[in-house]
Amino acid sequence: MKYKIIAFSLACLSVFGWGCDNYLDINEDPNVLRDIPEAKVVLPAAELNLANQMMGWDFGFGAGFWSEYWTQAYDASQFKFLCEYEPTDFGTAYNDLTAGVLLDCKRMKTVATENNNTGVYYAAEALSIFTWQITTDVWGDIPYFEALKGDEGIVSPKFDEGSAIYADLLARVDALLAVDISEASLPASYDFYFGGDLDQWKLFANSLKLKLMIRLSETSTYNNAALVSFIESAEFIKNNAGISGSTWSDKVEGKRHPMREFEEGEAGYLSGNVIASKNFLDYLEMNTDPRLDVLFEMTGGYHLGAFFGDFASKEDSDGNGDLDEDEDYSQAVFSQNQSLVIMSVWEVNFYIAEVYARAGNNAKAKEYYDLGVQASMKMHINDIDVDLDKDLALALAATLTDDIITTGYATWVDGTIEEGIKQIAMQKWVANANYQHIESFLERNRTKYPAVNTIDIRKDRADAYANFPLGDLTIAIEGRGRTNAKLPASPIYPDAIMTRNENAPAQKEDLLEKVWWNLKSGL
Repeated sequence: MKYKIIAFSLACLSVFGWGCDNYLDINEDPNVLRDIPEAKVVLPAAELNLANQMMGWDFGFGAGFWSEYWTQAYDASQFKFLCEYEPTDFGTAYNDLTAGVLLDCKRMKTVATENNNTGVYYAAEALSIFTWQITTDVWGDIPYFEALKGDEGIVSPKFDEGSAIYADLLARVDALLAVDISEASLPASYDFYFGGDLDQWKLFANSLKLKLMIRLSETSTYNNAALVSFIESAEFIKNNAGISGSTWSDKVEGKRHPMREFEEGEAGYLSGNVIASKNFLDYLEMNTDPRLDVLFEMTGGYHLGAFFGDFASKEDSDGNGDLDEDEDYSQAVFSQNQSLVIMSVWEVNFYIAEVYARAGNNAKAKEYYDLGVQASMKMHINDIDVDLDKDLALALAATLTDDIITTGYATWVDGTIEEGIKQIAMQKWVANANYQHIESFLERNRTKYPAVNTIDIRKDRADAYANFPLGDLTIAIEGRGRTNAKLPASPIYPDAIMTRNENAPAQKEDLLEKVWWNLKSGL
């Protein structure tokens, strides 16, 4: 059914000069529609562009390294700059989110309003709020209130504080939730995320409000009681928002999942440059987490990860006779039917679990925590292989999930509020691997889990190899001097902003500038 929906959308879009050959090509500019007779024709481009950015070059690789899922291979150099904490701006993502997704959403809302099309307006506004949220969460203060107004003569929009942007986003999502969609419609053939189901779009809007509210957990404006009330009066997504893995044409260049495109269609960026980070791999392996085999290939019948940012090591850290640079490390795996996710069911359930944990309601916290783990397991197993029997895969996921949440390491343990937050955050770290890397980076900044151990590993690699605290992150061995043994907090501003916007602030000096809600103590 999904393939029929896509074919119909392609047929419609080709009328306006956007051929089928380019439809899923992540290397093509999706903003090619000059005239928009109907707002709906832009929706597939906005959805695909947003999803591609969430696991594309900057957020997929950049946040994948900074969340310490991966590290740079010893015999390659493509991503050394990320593992050495060199100032990087994630400029491709910024441009595609602002000049791409957000501009498309603005155009859709304008035309939908003119045509009294409530359904398209609803989806476009939800996507706009989500995209603004992720953009300000990543870069901090950005142009917002004067942004996207080049047609009004504003070519150098002023920068707004993140707190003011958040206040407006919360007001916008409340206004959206008040819109009556009972008589509205959205053509299924133009909506990859929810197939035109506006009820699901409303659940997405509720989930987005939940996300905005809990991101403020360390600020003076946070109100956990208000969140409990909201949770108990609202419903949230039951299906992941994003692009189903059945969408891709994996054998056709330009029509693959972006990570497979970088691997298969270009220069072997995964197999040539990406290896498992010891921090993450050991956490899964030592806790017998079945997602390990989904996320990383075995090499020689075993899994092996390297210390983050340690690609200059000339030692034999594990004492097995092979130098670190000669070990056979595990590589990341993305299946040909890997889904692209912008908001996940596990993410929402973990948010709810945290709200209840903060309220001291461990029973409810456990309930939603378990649902989060179950949703993650289901997704990881379901996306293993396009040829795997799906019923068998889901049955396997159910069995494995039951094991790890009843007798395994993911079993909920009643404890203090902070212990509950840590349990949830650690499972969120695992769940987001291969799906929501930028969310892992942002959520670690908020919760400070996984924790960081600042030991200088190079001083005694053998001891660190044997005794490094399980589940902790480390400071990049080849990058710790640049950040004074701290983790990156945000990218710098893209060059395009600094050179073209007369109202641009001073450039960030390094990667350590925190966004306004990143207030919890810790690295």
